[in-house]
Amino acid sequence: MPRKIMIGQLPLIIEEDEKMGQFDSSSRHLVEKASPKDSEVLPVDVISNAHDDDTLNEELNQKLGCENQDVNHTDGPSHFGCKRKHSHRHTQHQIHEMEEFFKLCSHPDDKQRKQLSHDLGLEPLQVKFWFQNKRTQMKTHLEHVENACLITENEKLRSENIKLRESLTKASCVTCGNPQVAAHVFLDEHQLKVENSTLKEEIARMTSLAAKYVCEPYSNDTSASSSLIPSNSSDFETIALRLGQPIDIDKSAAMQLVISAMEELIRMTKLEFPLWISTMDTGSYLLNEDAYNNLFPKAIGLKLPGFNIEASKGIHVVMMNHINLVEVFMDMDKWLAVFASIISRATILEVISAGPNPGNFDGTLQMMTAEYQVLAPTIPIRESTFLRYCKQLGEGTWGIVDVSFDNLFSSCTLSKCQRRPSGCIIQEMPNGCSKIIWVEHAQVQDEDVHYLGKPFVEFGLAFGAQRYVSVLVRQCERLTSAMMENSSLDDINDTVLTYPEGRKNILKLSERMVLSFYGGVSSSTAYGWWILPESGNDQIRVMTKKSENDPGKPSGVVISATTSFWLPISHKLVFEFLCDESSRNKWDILFDCGDIQEIVHIMNGSEVGNYVSVMRGENSRQGPMQILQECGSHLTGSYIVYAPIDNVLTNSLLASGNPDHVELLPSGFTIYPSAPTDASIHSRAITEVAREVGSLVTVAFQILVNPVTAANFSTTTVSIINDLMEYTSQKIRAALTTPRNP
Repeated sequence: MPRKIMIGQLPLIIEEDEKMGQFDSSSRHLVEKASPKDSEVLPVDVISNAHDDDTLNEELNQKLGCENQDVNHTDGPSHFGCKRKHSHRHTQHQIHEMEEFFKLCSHPDDKQRKQLSHDLGLEPLQVKFWFQNKRTQMKTHLEHVENACLITENEKLRSENIKLRESLTKASCVTCGNPQVAAHVFLDEHQLKVENSTLKEEIARMTSLAAKYVCEPYSNDTSASSSLIPSNSSDFETIALRLGQPIDIDKSAAMQLVISAMEELIRMTKLEFPLWISTMDTGSYLLNEDAYNNLFPKAIGLKLPGFNIEASKGIHVVMMNHINLVEVFMDMDKWLAVFASIISRATILEVISAGPNPGNFDGTLQMMTAEYQVLAPTIPIRESTFLRYCKQLGEGTWGIVDVSFDNLFSSCTLSKCQRRPSGCIIQEMPNGCSKIIWVEHAQVQDEDVHYLGKPFVEFGLAFGAQRYVSVLVRQCERLTSAMMENSSLDDINDTVLTYPEGRKNILKLSERMVLSFYGGVSSSTAYGWWILPESGNDQIRVMTKKSENDPGKPSGVVISATTSFWLPISHKLVFEFLCDESSRNKWDILFDCGDIQEIVHIMNGSEVGNYVSVMRGENSRQGPMQILQECGSHLTGSYIVYAPIDNVLTNSLLASGNPDHVELLPSGFTIYPSAPTDASIHSRAITEVAREVGSLVTVAFQILVNPVTAANFSTTTVSIINDLMEYTSQKIRAALTTPRNP
């Protein structure tokens, strides 16, 4: 049997036979002369095709036989049956003749092979093998040449790709000179992905609502549901029409439900201890669940597994007559305007029962949907669909109750926020005031709340009755202040408010500034912001929005950055520190040098810290600057909102100019009472600690990064904003937590 010798790393085999010496001698000579590197790259001259020519090998071996003479082997005993055979090389003449014939014909037939073997003195099988190996050699050589060309071309493409990438990284903005980032990653591709995800969520939510209305399941398929979704995500009014049929709800069952809910609300507002446990001396109460279960054994809405019960009561007198107050709750636009810091969007899905005449809401029953928010990125929004019922309970007394109606549709999926009978009793008071007793009672799933926001939520401060009452009182004071014709002596530090219209303009502009600030801080998608996936800091939420043809806002690409942190200090002390002009240069990069002068001061609330002001100061880079600022505080939270404003525009506003076209990008803070969670402490004690000791502080900035809406923005811009957020947060922490020397 022939011996097979492997050469290099190539899958090539050389057949050796003593009587075939001339056949493979030239190829073996080439292999012996080649360097190791060459033997790995180039093919040998003679390659035996073991797979295709096994039969021919056997014939050739039978014909030529094996030599039996002894041969000395330095490599040890042979692994084959035959002794090592001597190889014979083809002569130069034989090789030359076969190569010349190969140029003319690479596949000679039997007749041509016999003629060549006769002319050259070779066996026909030797000629056949030579041509086979020559063809294999040429094929391998061509493959190597082709591979070399491909490698060269690949290297060229790699080099070109590297150069292009380097050019992209070194590209700079023509306007500002900063390095460019592929804005389509953030503003095009990512925005499309986020928008697609948001639309899917809207589809799921709206099809869920649709299933509730018609009491049958709807497909979540996008194509099937797209006709149900309004083009504007906040435009839910037309859902019933888009369903193609009226909302199918048992009106008699709905009426029975809200009547029972109103009766429960009235009882809960009248009862005190042991149903309600006072948490403070300011009129806030928490529900005693054991007492509730005993007093209301057939409570509306059974407790659901995995849901937490939140129930609280608040009592206060507000500066608004009872008729106007009822209208605030039943008119959707007014409800959104008054509770803008709590309600991000809402709509009336259907008026099931209207009042006896326009403007009279006695007996009005509405089906509504609402989205609730807290002005901090650590607390997600809540959504609820419910029935709202308004009823006159007596002369000067009205009741308004909300209750979820998912139990009317047993086959429908329950939402994460179920409103048990909640609402308020409004009583007429002298001097155009009203007494309001508010009850918030809900069972919710809050697994997505960040740990920083948990104390504020779990102890009824985030969505509790006291927050609604406090916000209502604050808004009534702002409204009263805006309607005042004459300013008090506390309104000005100088004689700048010469015209009565100037005061109204400043207050109107400040109100718009605060509402815009709410949109940049909220977690709701109702305001049109898109979250950037990678801001470089997981503690900072960065969002972007394109503003165009929006009166009161600058056109271009705007970035909103928000972050929250906890301080072991009362929220009132934090609020006072941030409002103090003398300490502003400790944290505000806008006023980093010199003193700050307050040129306008307008009170818009009963508390000393509730006011609107215009301040003037110095910036080391931009020189003199002015800002419009509003400060507001109540029992469950505080805010400071400000925005740079041009000096010429300020003078125009004070001289009865038009505030609607003044462009503002607000920044500021929200401060909520909060404390670390400690399950071992009674909820009442935790609430006291949260209100008196801890604060959840949120910092927010809105910055115009490019005045062109289609323009790119740089990674440097995001990095600068992150640095600004960290700088401001660290300065506030340092100023409030560093021990002061006596």
